[in-house]
Amino acid sequence: MTIATRVPDATAVERLQIIQNAKSVALVGVSNNPIRSSNFVASYLVRTRFETYAVNPAYDEVLGLKSYDTLADLPEVPDIVDVFRRHDAIPDVVDQAIEVGAKVVWLQLGLRHDEAAQKAVDAGLLVVQDRCLKIEHARFSGRLHLAGFNTGVISSKRRRPIE
Repeated sequence: MTIATRVPDATAVERLQIIQNAKSVALVGVSNNPIRSSNFVASYLVRTRFETYAVNPAYDEVLGLKSYDTLADLPEVPDIVDVFRRHDAIPDVVDQAIEVGAKVVWLQLGLRHDEAAQKAVDAGLLVVQDRCLKIEHARFSGRLHLAGFNTGVISSKRRRPIE
């Protein structure tokens, strides 16, 4: 009997270190459509300290950012390659991330590709799968709340409605 093993994902401590140490993020597959999750994440990340790059050959720009066709076209090597692509496109994105010398491949919520992730790990990259960079950034910076913003209240209890 063979026991299935998963590619090692970055731990919470490693994810915090990734976010603290990264200077740049490439959003691969980011959309100009405001109802797409990639656009929502991009609109958050452009307001952080990260140098944020859009990578999608379908657009000239996304949220005022110049959009690049590939990772190799970026003006610098991104620290984090944040992936918003279909499952079958992930291996190609990982190959590009390895080729350009990125440090981290981050697969957004709902994305997991253990073979591609293992290839990235074998090449020395850290891998995060099935997690949202916006959520993790907000969580570690104290900005996360059910509605997605900081209420200023530090409590695990909900307030009672005013009667």
